[in-house]
Amino acid sequence: MAVSMRRPLRALSVAAASLVMASGSVACFEHDLPPPPDEGLASQLTLTRLDAGSSSSHTEVTNVDVPRPKPLSPITGPAASGEDSGVPSQIGARHILIQWIGAQSAGPQVVRTRAQALTTAKEVLKRVQAGDDFARMAVEFSDEPNAGSRGGSLGRFGHGQMVPEFEAAAFRLQVGQISGIVETPFGFHIIQRTE
Repeated sequence: MAVSMRRPLRALSVAAASLVMASGSVACFEHDLPPPPDEGLASQLTLTRLDAGSSSSHTEVTNVDVPRPKPLSPITGPAASGEDSGVPSQIGARHILIQWIGAQSAGPQVVRTRAQALTTAKEVLKRVQAGDDFARMAVEFSDEPNAGSRGGSLGRFGHGQMVPEFEAAAFRLQVGQISGIVETPFGFHIIQRTE
């Protein structure tokens, strides 16, 4: 069986339809259509549904209101802030940054290779996991300027304020939890979520 729906284009500023294909999957589309130049054949919209095994029989339906789908838009309101999804909009964290020559923002005091930086990061991670004081380790090992005086604290930050790799790792942590080694263009980070 084939079904055709015809409706004048001038009555539709937006044509929208959902088609159920013979396989059972659903396809949705939405198109902005310009106003028709006249009342001729171009002013008709035809949507056709064909059932598997149909031949020439069809049913025509005219002036059918096709429901308009809800527009897709960025998430706003409480869901965007994470309040409803269980993901907070801001967290507190501290980190230890181990850089190598050529890492983004690496100062002239950084003289280790990437491989040496990774070895150092692994040693620091083992020590903080074994219970060494995180703030003390930041004083001793972090290459971030002034990290020692802050114990590696970054304060509170929200989504979009850190590089993506760092943000993803930090927001996955529970309060008090320490990450594995996280690599960003700035170097290797060991992150602890504080709030």
